[in-house]
Amino acid sequence: MSLETRIDDDWKAAMKAGEKARKDALSLLRAAIKQKRVDEKLEIDDAAVIAVIEKMLKQRKDSITQYEAAKRQDLADAEKFEAGVLADYMPQGLSTAEVAAIVAAAIAESGAKAPSDMGKVIALVKPHVAGRADMGEVSKLVKAKLSSN
Repeated sequence: MSLETRIDDDWKAAMKAGEKARKDALSLLRAAIKQKRVDEKLEIDDAAVIAVIEKMLKQRKDSITQYEAAKRQDLADAEKFEAGVLADYMPQGLSTAEVAAIVAAAIAESGAKAPSDMGKVIALVKPHVAGRADMGEVSKLVKAKLSSN
């Protein structure tokens, strides 16, 4: 079953069960997926759905920070709930050791020696960690490893 089908099935189940908040969060996700399909004018796969979810999770994270700074805990809690619903559809995350191993292999494969080679390494690492690791943290790790060479 594709990820998009699973999301649609969960949306229908939430609607039937009267779980308004969950249904609303899934409706936003379904709309974002549909928008991506229209923008790209083609069928999207699970990787594209995960990219949409990652983007939405980042938006929720930013909103939570802003709402908490503004002392609007009610809005922050709503965003946290939506982030939790979205996170259920993400693949299992990689451990720090697993990410480090992928980065080390990519550095060896690309022959990268300096921080200026970071783009080559990231290009090799990204397909292996997409949706399973924070790319900001991956970039920091790559930069640290290349700086220490």
